[in-house]
Amino acid sequence: MTTAGLEEQHPEGGRRPDPGRRDRIIDACLDVIAEVGVAGTSHRRVAEAAGVPLGSMTYHFTGMNELLHEAFTRFGTAESDQFERRMAAATDAAAAADAVVAIITEDVFDTPRDLVITHELYTLAARDPGFRDITNAWMARSRRALERHFDPTTARMLDALIEGLTIHRALDIEPHGRDVVVDAVRRITRR
Repeated sequence: MTTAGLEEQHPEGGRRPDPGRRDRIIDACLDVIAEVGVAGTSHRRVAEAAGVPLGSMTYHFTGMNELLHEAFTRFGTAESDQFERRMAAATDAAAAADAVVAIITEDVFDTPRDLVITHELYTLAARDPGFRDITNAWMARSRRALERHFDPTTARMLDALIEGLTIHRALDIEPHGRDVVVDAVRRITRR
């Protein structure tokens, strides 16, 4: 059981308040994942990156799975929030199509860190069903945001297009330009 936001017991018997410690650990976990992947992420590495005693790890989290789950949930939520803001700003279907292009060319995998964290989550969720709730929630939020402007089938196709084209743009030796993205979005939305 976790005790988020509570003071941590010190060996000397006193308590030192550090209400931000749990959040720092979660953020540091994402940094470690970006640096060494899930396979290289350990309590020791995360504690060191967060600047906290190793004992803080077991104080705040029941184990590595809980920490990874919370870190990936935080990441997925932040990415979904950005996606939703972009789609909510669109005032009509044409603006929504432009927003999809911007999501692909500007937002998703905006940094190498985001690319690595996203792919680490996908790999983990593919191997461990316990992490699929995160990817499923992320996809559901994306589709709901798209469905503000497009029918459900088109929204599903656009969601897949966003995933696929961003991966290609991030990893291809010769990534395609914005014009290919615009054409693909137009074909799916028939605009």
